[in-house]
Amino acid sequence: MTGSWTGTPRRAAPEPLEGPVVGTITGGTIIWFALFLLQLPFYGWFSDHGHTWWIWTCLAGGGLGLIGIWYVRGRDAAIKRAAAAAADPSNNANGTDSAGHPDGTP
Repeated sequence: MTGSWTGTPRRAAPEPLEGPVVGTITGGTIIWFALFLLQLPFYGWFSDHGHTWWIWTCLAGGGLGLIGIWYVRGRDAAIKRAAAAAADPSNNANGTDSAGHPDGTP
């Protein structure tokens, strides 16, 4: 079993799945915040039983979800910009137009 992970792969790795990432992260963030809000009325019970970390975990999940939404929205925008740049042959990465003039100046 020592060499089972070494050597050449038997088949090519599949392409990564691209789905509605922004919607998925947004939905998960909403669920974390909803769980936080639903548990707040029972804070006394959680405190009596030593489970207040459940409440704060939900709040942390919602906060990290907000960071995740910011990240995936930026990622999605960058992917769309890259696809638009690849589809437009007159758009060069160095900021010049097809004639080589910067910003379209003659």
